[in-house]
Amino acid sequence: MTHAGAAPTMFVPDFPFPYDDWVRHPAGLGAVPPDRLGAPVAVVGGGLSGLVAAYELLRSGLRPVVYEAGALGGRMRSVPFAEDPRCVAEMGAMRFPRAASTLFHYVDELGLATYPFPNPLADCTPSTVVHLAGRTHHARSLEELPTVYQQVADAWDKALRELAERSTLEDAIRRRDVPLLKAVWNRLVARLDDQSFYGFLASAPSFESFRFREIFGQVGFGAGGWDTDFPNSILEILRVVYTGADEAHVGIEGGSQRLPEGLWSHRPDRVAHWPSGTSLESLHGGAPRPAVTRIRRDGADFVVTDASGGQDRFAAVVYTPHLWTLLGRVDCAPGLLPTPLWTAIERTHYMGSSKVFVLTDRPFWRDTDPATGRDVMGMTLTDRTPRGVYLFDNGPDSPGVICLSYTWNDDSRKLATLSIEDRVEVLLERLGEIYPDVDIRSHVIGSPLGVTWEDEPHFMGAFKANLPGHYRYQRRLFTHFAQDGLPPAQRGFFLCGDDVSWTAGFAEGAVTTALNAVWGVLRHLGGGTPPDNPGPGDVFDRIAPVALPET
Repeated sequence: MTHAGAAPTMFVPDFPFPYDDWVRHPAGLGAVPPDRLGAPVAVVGGGLSGLVAAYELLRSGLRPVVYEAGALGGRMRSVPFAEDPRCVAEMGAMRFPRAASTLFHYVDELGLATYPFPNPLADCTPSTVVHLAGRTHHARSLEELPTVYQQVADAWDKALRELAERSTLEDAIRRRDVPLLKAVWNRLVARLDDQSFYGFLASAPSFESFRFREIFGQVGFGAGGWDTDFPNSILEILRVVYTGADEAHVGIEGGSQRLPEGLWSHRPDRVAHWPSGTSLESLHGGAPRPAVTRIRRDGADFVVTDASGGQDRFAAVVYTPHLWTLLGRVDCAPGLLPTPLWTAIERTHYMGSSKVFVLTDRPFWRDTDPATGRDVMGMTLTDRTPRGVYLFDNGPDSPGVICLSYTWNDDSRKLATLSIEDRVEVLLERLGEIYPDVDIRSHVIGSPLGVTWEDEPHFMGAFKANLPGHYRYQRRLFTHFAQDGLPPAQRGFFLCGDDVSWTAGFAEGAVTTALNAVWGVLRHLGGGTPPDNPGPGDVFDRIAPVALPET
């Protein structure tokens, strides 16, 4: 099958299924037999994946019961500043690629407005400042940076073309040419699964220079530096590049948490079994159930225990939190999953990440420096402690928001033991070295906000990132929704969420794996998809991820 459009699309090469077409089809996703209408299905986790799954199960006439340990939204966490609740700090997901076409089905269904996200050198970003090795450069485009930055960008493009078939894969993804895409990508998976991102760069003739590799790690491509990803599998990076996931980003007006909260309260136009006007919120009496503490199987049903001590029986369970929660946070019977799947869960690797935000009296960074004629401050990439600094302008007469620091892995841990106030002091001191003539502190109002995701007990990291050699584990996790080959005692329990997807860290993966779980639940309960709108499991054998040898 080929696709008429040529726009970037997160048509993931491991499993190139058109989720956006499937979810928009007028025939709907599927149905269950009449005697199954209203059957309860446990949905563990009220993040984006859980709420997409619950929303579509509701539309199919089932009764999703959502359990949530904290606030709805998961890592779509938008925290308002006490001094001006109109301004929010995006603690988790804050930018979304336009290529995430399945995600934007739900953004559009809820009528949420978006805005261009101020990434480095983006068209909407007034000024970008690159500060490396003590030297500061101001630019609005790559061409305005010193020549070495263009040389590094060219080296990256050359490495991708020479070692990873960039032109062929990007063209196949945009045209949705599945046979070509599978043939080329499967070949790359077999060749590159054991190679790290850094190893890939070091093997490329265009990156023979260590200085090139160093600059690339600190500035990177798209949204910024990528050196904290250097230990990860190069396949993780290629998926991001080839699907357009790290370009053309937008934010959601009012905060990303509006999306999961909107799915919770939205009344879908078409819904089976339930009265018109039914929403997830109305089915739950206004609030989800508390955290799940125990899951057991009893015959054909599942028994779920929550933190209040309540127990309920369900025909199926959709499990969306970080997989590591199955290892300690939830008392989960080992027999619910095959042993190879437990091994894959144990091997899961999560990226740490921290953010620090402050509210300012106004967007002072747009002031003009009389000596240079430039903005006094810009979106900043640096090799110092802040790493990435983002500026959010709400208009000249409104407060501004600065993300003083957005860091990953080792850079995240450098500040983890400090209080939020101490973090701000350290970051302002470092930024003072980059902007010695700008009194950032004088513009800060109110209390700072921040997060370190590896210290969040129900997350234990920002998102999954596979290490070299982890492809086989990822395949086990992703393909679990197609359960025909499992014994009956291991069917009906479905994993989903972005860490089950091939594009962990991107909301599109949370959405698409939720849709996989919906397909699995419908099939488990004796239902199926419309003949003219087959689902991911219906075509699984034709487009399944390549299986690498296990011996």
